[in-house]
Amino acid sequence: MINFVYILKSLKNGSYYIGSTSDLKRRLVEHNAGKTKSLKHLTPFELKFSQEFKSKAEAYRVEKKLKKWKNKQIIERIIEDGVIKSV
Repeated sequence: MINFVYILKSLKNGSYYIGSTSDLKRRLVEHNAGKTKSLKHLTPFELKFSQEFKSKAEAYRVEKKLKKWKNKQIIERIIEDGVIKSV
């Protein structure tokens, strides 16, 4: 099963959100429907980036690493480059 790491941008305040999922389309719909309580106040979201990973564990590891960095410049570089180069 293919898994994704994705980056969303809030159209409300411009902040970024990083997540991972095996169903990117469904997850984006859930986020924009306000089904994630901690993000409900930031809807709507726009998908800015996604990258496929072969395993759920790898996608989750990359997601956690990116969240740990919490660096807007790194996130914007990933979006610009279109790939997560090394984590």
